[in-house]
Amino acid sequence: MLKNKDLLGLKDTPKEEIQLILDVAEEMKKIVRSPHKKSPYFAGKSMATLFYENSTRTKSSFEFACSYMGGVYSSLNVATSSVNKGESILDTLKTIDSFGTDVIVIRHSMSGVPHVYAPHVRAHIVNAGDGLNEHPTQALLDMLTMRERYDTFRGLKVAILGDVKHSRVARSNVWGLSKMGAEIRICGPGTLLPSGVEKLPCVTVCATVEEAVRDADVVMGLRLQLERMTKGLIPSMGEYHRYFGVDEDMLAKAKKGALLLHPGPVNRNVELSFDVVDCRQSMINEQVTNGVAVRMAVMYLLTRDNKVV
Repeated sequence: MLKNKDLLGLKDTPKEEIQLILDVAEEMKKIVRSPHKKSPYFAGKSMATLFYENSTRTKSSFEFACSYMGGVYSSLNVATSSVNKGESILDTLKTIDSFGTDVIVIRHSMSGVPHVYAPHVRAHIVNAGDGLNEHPTQALLDMLTMRERYDTFRGLKVAILGDVKHSRVARSNVWGLSKMGAEIRICGPGTLLPSGVEKLPCVTVCATVEEAVRDADVVMGLRLQLERMTKGLIPSMGEYHRYFGVDEDMLAKAKKGALLLHPGPVNRNVELSFDVVDCRQSMINEQVTNGVAVRMAVMYLLTRDNKVV
C-alpha cells in the first residue's frame, strides 16, 4: 500500500502516505488497547531488528507490534553476533534477508546506512534511526499523538526545543509536520543548532524558549545527546536547564492545554523539570503506546498489496 519498498525517512514520503499511515495506526491502536492483543494483519510474516545503537522504546515497540499482529520476530544481538568477527553491514543484512525475513528494522550511528543497503535486500527496510539524519516512525508517532488532540495539522504551532543539531527526531518531525501544514518553531543553544536550520520548510528559529513556547499548541523537548557531542557545546547541565529546559512556569506560557512531548528517554531536570514530565499535559507515555500502533501500521502497509484494514 506504500509506494516505496522501504520506509527510510519522511523527507521523501508523500503527504498522502503519511496520512494513510496515521489513519491505519488509529485502527491499530484499538488492538493495542484491547485486552486480547491478537490480530491476523502480519500472520505468516516475519520481522527482524538489527540495532547497532541502544534502544528501549523503538526496538521493543517493533517487537510488540509484530506480536500483536500475529507475526514472528528475531532480534539480532549485535554485541554477540558475527559483526564482532568483522562481518560487514551488507553481509549481515543479506544473511537476515536469506532467512526469508519480510521486514528488517535497522538502527545505525552513521547517517544514510539504511538508504545505502536497502536496494541490496529483498526485505522491506524500516529506518529506526540513522545517525543525525532521520527517525521516521518516531515522528509519525509524535504526529499521531498530536492528531488525536487536534483536528488538523494546518496552522498547528509546534515548538521543538533543545539539541536539534544531533536530533534525527527533530529532522523527521520537520519534514513530516511541514508537509501537513504545521508551523514549526525551533530553539536551542547556538552550538546545538544545525547549520541552515532556518532554511528548512515552515521553520522559524527563536532566540529564547519563551518566544518559541508562547501560544504553542505542542511543546516538544529533545534529549540532550551527550554521546554524539564533542566537549564544550554546553557550559553545564544546570546552565542548559536554566536557559533551555521546560518547567511548569514555561509550559504555562504555551496555549492552555498544550501537549508536552519528548521522544525519551528523558533526562529529568535537564530537558524537562522533574515535575513537568508527569504533569497532566505530558503525553510521553501516550507516545510510547502510539509508537506500537504506528509501527504496526508501517509493517502492515509495507507488506500488503490489498485493501487497508
